[in-house]
Amino acid sequence: MNSNMSLPGLKDIVITNEEERNGAYYLHIEVPQKPHQCPKCGEFTSRVHDYRAQKVQHLKVCERTTYLYYRRRRYVCPCGKRFSEDNTFVERYQRHSKEWNQALGFRVIQGKNFKDTARQFRTSPTTVIRRFDEVAAPLLQPVKELPPVIAIDEYKGDTNKGKFQVIIADGDTRKPLDILPDRSVSTVKKYLREKGERVEMVIMDMSPTFKSAVRQALGDPIIIADRFHFCRYIYWALELVRRRVQKDFHDYDRKKCKRMRHVFNKPIEDLTEKQGRYLSRYISFSEDLQLAHRLKEEFRGWMAKAKELGLQEPAKVKETLFEFYDRVKAVGLPEFEKAIQTFKNWQPEILNSFTFGYSSGFIEGLNNQTKVIKRNAFGFRKYERFRNRVLLHHQYKHMEIQMG
Repeated sequence: MNSNMSLPGLKDIVITNEEERNGAYYLHIEVPQKPHQCPKCGEFTSRVHDYRAQKVQHLKVCERTTYLYYRRRRYVCPCGKRFSEDNTFVERYQRHSKEWNQALGFRVIQGKNFKDTARQFRTSPTTVIRRFDEVAAPLLQPVKELPPVIAIDEYKGDTNKGKFQVIIADGDTRKPLDILPDRSVSTVKKYLREKGERVEMVIMDMSPTFKSAVRQALGDPIIIADRFHFCRYIYWALELVRRRVQKDFHDYDRKKCKRMRHVFNKPIEDLTEKQGRYLSRYISFSEDLQLAHRLKEEFRGWMAKAKELGLQEPAKVKETLFEFYDRVKAVGLPEFEKAIQTFKNWQPEILNSFTFGYSSGFIEGLNNQTKVIKRNAFGFRKYERFRNRVLLHHQYKHMEIQMG
């Protein structure tokens, strides 16, 4: 060729020919001849012993699969040692260029799944998985010490280590820190004892397992119950009352009441005129349903007030919560009395959610992304690979890299 071109990752090479066959692009290349130092005796030599042809897969050019036909020299030293020349684009014993391996390392972290990445890079899923295992280990730094505020939650991973895994995140930065292989008390307790010396607050759902593990491992930290998880007990109580009383309705009203059950949970001020008519109709059929709906609205009022007073007047929040207990007891609905008993069991943790203002909503979002990763990959068998995939995804998800 009378002219040459410079391609990324192919500097200081000579392109002797190029051709296109069966939709693939082939570049015939070689490295300029120069003296090389013998790895045995250290002397320099320019004597060429022979040439070897090496086929190397490179990044796509113009959306075509690209291969390099590398005419590799072997030098011979006066001492008798034969060795290959140095180059900057392919490692020894490799069939893919350095640029290709680097691009695959980035894409395998951000890609949809391993099979999709393999198709994009014209290689096998096994090669992609092997490359991911190689790059994942050095990129993830082990957690040496947990921060003062952590959030803890579980998700269904279905790996070889267990059906459920536990994710731990920083309560302030909202970044995932680590994933534990199972949700047993012993596993969580062991991890917190090893790395939780600085932990002062723990945000969690209302899980007795997590509560027990935290108490045993950390002594007496501040435990904060997520608001969504204790609020739903009131809505569950309302739903149980509706199911109980609608059994006595006319068949048409029973089916219609079930279809319109969302009007009972929706804030009364947000109801449309039609929804308001349905609500008025069905609570008029049952005094218990009317009382249950009124208790739900009173609880909503207490929640709104508690959010305003929580940071300045925590004692007032506790006082108004006791008043709500009294109203539930006066009404005498067993479904709400059972819900209030759960509130009493978790009362310090519930009040802490208003005093300190933390929530585990962000970790539920992390879990949702984790489930998407799992679904796209049709599941992960190996726990370590799934853990690395999830943590690296969150570490690099904001990086905009277009390769392959």
